[in-house]
Amino acid sequence: MLTKITVGNFKSFNKEAELTMISSTKIRTKVDHRVKVGSSTRLLKHSTVYGANAAGKSNLIEFFKFFKFTVENGLPVSCAKYFCKNNEENEQRDSIFEIQMEIDGKFYAYGFTARLAERWITGEWLYELYQNGSARRIFERESNSKPELDSSVSLTKDEKTKFITYADDFEDNIVGLFLTEMNRGKKINEDSNLQIFRLVFNWIKTHIVVVSPNEPITDFKYYYEEDSLELINKLISTFDTGVTNVRIEEIDTNELSKMLPKPIIDDVMEQIKKNMDEAGKAPFRMSGRSDTMFFNIEGKDNEDLKITTIKLKHGKSPFDFDFEDESDGTRRLFDLLDMLLIKEDDIVYVVDELERSLHPKLTEHFLKLFGERHKNHKIQLIFTTHESSIMDQELFRRDEIWFIERDDENNSSIYSLDRFKERYDKKLSKAYLEGRYGAIPVFKKFEFGEGE
Repeated sequence: MLTKITVGNFKSFNKEAELTMISSTKIRTKVDHRVKVGSSTRLLKHSTVYGANAAGKSNLIEFFKFFKFTVENGLPVSCAKYFCKNNEENEQRDSIFEIQMEIDGKFYAYGFTARLAERWITGEWLYELYQNGSARRIFERESNSKPELDSSVSLTKDEKTKFITYADDFEDNIVGLFLTEMNRGKKINEDSNLQIFRLVFNWIKTHIVVVSPNEPITDFKYYYEEDSLELINKLISTFDTGVTNVRIEEIDTNELSKMLPKPIIDDVMEQIKKNMDEAGKAPFRMSGRSDTMFFNIEGKDNEDLKITTIKLKHGKSPFDFDFEDESDGTRRLFDLLDMLLIKEDDIVYVVDELERSLHPKLTEHFLKLFGERHKNHKIQLIFTTHESSIMDQELFRRDEIWFIERDDENNSSIYSLDRFKERYDKKLSKAYLEGRYGAIPVFKKFEFGEGE
């Protein structure tokens, strides 16, 4: 589970900013919104982030995207313009990126610093954290020096030799991370303490799911599982969108050609050939998705391809509806359903503008279902929103509500509602819109002159 993030000198974040998922010990309500880890730590399952337009909410989401990309691929070429441009000296100042996480009951802090304008990793570290406040270094490196493994990490003679070789080969790499390098085909025994590099890498890569406002998040894999499809139909009927039934329908290549422009069809067919060559006699599956359509292609050995799409039913209408016939809100809802259907545990969803195209009551309904569905799961949801109507202590604890505010120099800061001493019967949304917590637009006075 996610424990905390730290970011500094990145886009609108000038000074170091932190968002923590560790619950407040002062709040006794909604205990099911917490997960107990170890002897004393309790982690929150939600964080909802408010702020005015251009306050920095999307930059918080960008932190997660940037972190994941860099861990998987190294610093992107575009990172040269990502430092906080509000101060001239920031161009030559290190930016900091750190994620603290819980994996299998243990806590880790992994992060790196970078001189973004120069596309240069200036530091990298991995620590194991203990609940008494102490920490154990696993590895660290500075600038372009070679990574150093802490003496507390026990290795066999052969493993030590391998690590020294890996570290020597990596010494002059300034755009990549050593964590990434240790996951590039390195032969590491299953019982080796070097497996920690894979454990942390895989958690960051697969357990954090980042969703932008116009980005579909599901490949509809659950629609091919009978029990999941039955659940989908039960869920979709509760949202009052008009859709009463969802089913999978087989189509031919001519119908697929009508759904997609010719250049895309050509790319799809080329990818299918590649997949079949790689799979050999093994079955393969390929899904394509935009915000208006969906297709799935399955193949096996020399058998004919099976191409399917989804069809929707509206009440008693005798006609089928295609995905593109639905409103933006309904299509957005299909994305959100993926978060309710997830069967894996320990997933962190990071969503920008959760409420996009949704009615406030529909957003509230989804959040209630999310809480109910994952009551006993280690699933976390972090999302930005403008929807003040869901700022309600019936939905969230005070330590689950965060604000991002921009100062006079356009620097973003982040803080929790928990810093304000509010009664449990306080109408939070009203107080927020009245400006009690900050993080709302502040307008300048303007008067039209004669003739304007």
